[in-house]
Amino acid sequence: MVKKSLTLILCILIIISIGAGCRVMRRPAPNPETEPQQETKPFNEDNEEITVEEKTTVKIPDQISQGENKEPKLRVYIAEQGTIKTMAIEEYIMGVVAAEMDPTWEKQALAAQAIKARTFTLQKIAEDGGVPSRNADASSNIEEFQAYDPSRINDQVKEAVESTRGLVAVYKDQFVRAWFHAYCGGKTSTAPVGLNYQDDNPPYIQSVECPCFDGIDEDLRYWEKSYTTSRVRNVARQVAGKDPGNVTSFKIGQEEEGRAVTFLINNVEVNAAEFRLAIDSTEFKSTIINDVNISGNTITFKGQGYGHGVGLCQWGAQVFARDQGKNPEEIIKHYFKDVVIQKLWE
Repeated sequence: MVKKSLTLILCILIIISIGAGCRVMRRPAPNPETEPQQETKPFNEDNEEITVEEKTTVKIPDQISQGENKEPKLRVYIAEQGTIKTMAIEEYIMGVVAAEMDPTWEKQALAAQAIKARTFTLQKIAEDGGVPSRNADASSNIEEFQAYDPSRINDQVKEAVESTRGLVAVYKDQFVRAWFHAYCGGKTSTAPVGLNYQDDNPPYIQSVECPCFDGIDEDLRYWEKSYTTSRVRNVARQVAGKDPGNVTSFKIGQEEEGRAVTFLINNVEVNAAEFRLAIDSTEFKSTIINDVNISGNTITFKGQGYGHGVGLCQWGAQVFARDQGKNPEEIIKHYFKDVVIQKLWE
């Protein structure tokens, strides 16, 4: 009898031990706050609306906040009038997109520009306080902030901005530096090369191939500009702090990503990006230089591209939208690596 009782007790202990072991081995239920979630498709069937991809700690700057998930309001300095106008941020973004990009372009290209303009606005306010010298959050003066022209707003621009309402580009819980330019010439640039950016190049800014060269209007593909040697000498002296003397030689020094990093003017080294800005960036359109010719007192430059080449290429965005049917998220993620699109207000 005792033997049977001991056997029964032993069996019960074995069963309890097995059950406890199973409980230890069993995987706990997923925690929605720590488990990676499947990324949702950011566009609806009409390819117009984007949804939030994942949680983020980025937030609307307190300076312009009207409350969580509510559209901010901006104090915009209108440089042409010398006045400050208060408006909803989406109204402001419409005027920016219309001013910075051809308002007749593809809606998806305009929508990509809207996301970048909105991101730029919030990043500048978050980091610099907007335009404190004007006691404003933004300015229509491109030297102070970005272009703004509400007279160019059309239905295409309105639809593009409305379809991206509240959306910004984020990298590791920070607004990205939303650089853009007109036409990269076929390949974009990193910030140190294109902008002479002195901080570390942001990891999301990389040199990437772009379809703009084949897709741009042929008469805009290349540029040519002539200057007097005295003008080039003066600009070189201004930028480098050294006088090269009478200019008899102009060569590309360092070159990266197909762009000049430095110029050698006689024997004086000059930063190419700074030289372009100083001599007139609307004429000396890029630092992709195909040919330099000195004839007498005239220097003629030939090149391709328009702008610093960093970030979003506007002509590339247009070609992606027009010829390849890319949506705004795809366009942005081509030029800004590993970023996510976030919605900050309804």
